[in-house]
Amino acid sequence: MKRKHVISCLVAGALVLGGHQAWAATVHYNDSSVTGGAEAWNQYVAGWDALANDFTHVSLTPGGAATELNFAWYNEGAQGTPVVYFGTDPANLTAYNGMSSSVDASLTQGRTFCYNYVTVPGLQENTTYYYSVNKSGVITEPQEYKTGSFSDVNILYFGDPQVGASKGQPQGEGKLSDADGAANTAARNDGFAWDRTLDIALAHNPNINFAISAGDQVNKTGKAKEEEYAAYLSASALRSLPVATTIGNHDSLNPDYSYHFNNPNPIGLGKTQAGGDYYYSYGPGLFIVLNTNNYNVAEHEQAIQMAIENFPDKQWRVVTIHQDIYGSGLDHSDTDGMILRTQLTPIFDKYDIDVVLQGHDHTYSRSKLLYGDGQAHNSYEFRLNEAGDDYDWDNAYNRATGEKINLYPDANDAAATAAHDAFIQDNNCYNLATDGSQMSVTNPQGTLYMTANSASGSKYYELISAQQDYIANRSQNWLPSYSIINMTENSFKITTYQIADDGSVQTIDDTFTINKSSN
Repeated sequence: MKRKHVISCLVAGALVLGGHQAWAATVHYNDSSVTGGAEAWNQYVAGWDALANDFTHVSLTPGGAATELNFAWYNEGAQGTPVVYFGTDPANLTAYNGMSSSVDASLTQGRTFCYNYVTVPGLQENTTYYYSVNKSGVITEPQEYKTGSFSDVNILYFGDPQVGASKGQPQGEGKLSDADGAANTAARNDGFAWDRTLDIALAHNPNINFAISAGDQVNKTGKAKEEEYAAYLSASALRSLPVATTIGNHDSLNPDYSYHFNNPNPIGLGKTQAGGDYYYSYGPGLFIVLNTNNYNVAEHEQAIQMAIENFPDKQWRVVTIHQDIYGSGLDHSDTDGMILRTQLTPIFDKYDIDVVLQGHDHTYSRSKLLYGDGQAHNSYEFRLNEAGDDYDWDNAYNRATGEKINLYPDANDAAATAAHDAFIQDNNCYNLATDGSQMSVTNPQGTLYMTANSASGSKYYELISAQQDYIANRSQNWLPSYSIINMTENSFKITTYQIADDGSVQTIDDTFTINKSSN
């Protein structure tokens, strides 16, 4: 495959500002016109106009427990049609009713839609089911859905499909555009790559119970672009694969996300315009998903408390966040990625969180097992820019004093440089429970932090030049990647793979295992 590697002097990866590195842009991305075969690409291009204008794709989400499955979809018109037909016999399906409400028409090019939420209960493990949904009075053709084991659970974990992020990159004789509707050729490029990744991942791992996304399903931040969600949700694998999505910074600042995903146990904490924190159980695991675009960590702690109170005896406690507070990418890990580190690390210790799944950095890393240093540290946050349509990524703020900390200070500004250096030092708030050499640990102290690279390849970043002392392994090969988690009562295993240009699957990190002999 022809992959874009050359970095021009105008967008050279690292701009040196007074001795501090600021990531300006990336030219590393997946060019779908030369990936996956000409026939498949040409078919996708031929169907793009229709796909980009179809906002009604169904999304599946894990329910509150393994015995439940959540559905969400749009139907066109002013009247919702929240009915799912579900059962083991495609010719004799039972109707399940839910709720619906209107979609903000400013997000859907002025067209009128309703979103529908339905939860189906009573699922059994290792069973084949079928479902149809009601779209404006039209019952869709039955789709197959299979449950797996509820005690030996397999999970697909990925980060940052970020459909539309390849905007401005070359393709053929032109450049990819993020114009509206079918003219959004960046969404077309990334939607094809995302579909390819899921197909290959599931072909090599057919017994997946559900997937976890660490956020940034789409690229547009302030103004929603439905064609990006259409490309994301149209992936064929998603017709039978529930995904527990996380709100990334690119999903956060409009309600589009909240319409498309029927997340279980939404608790009204950690909210931005896209929604807030939620949790669910599955087999031996309790999964807690935090919207860390909201910097009120007290609310996130309440969410963790609530989840544990409802499922106190689950063997494994897994948190998903978007921002990688312990990552290794040049763009985020030493700036906005660490912004919540001083606040979240002691909370994860307090509630015995085993694993934290992260995204945001568009690189892969696996941490050593970490725990807090027990010292007092400041609390930091990001704020919106003056226009209110994105975050002010150049400055962190001390939550107690309001001090603005320039993350890329000029070397000639002594005060700004000193404040930045103090911020970096304050975030050295962790201890190492392991040295990173062990690939299997038993009843360990500390938390494992994973950072997923881009699943679609819509955008990649460089690794930071010096590997941090908290990182056990990391990788950036400019290829889409994903991880497979296997969870039983006594073990948590995670293995990470990348998809080569020819479609072959390669291991980029050997299996890391956490064993537990007791709850």
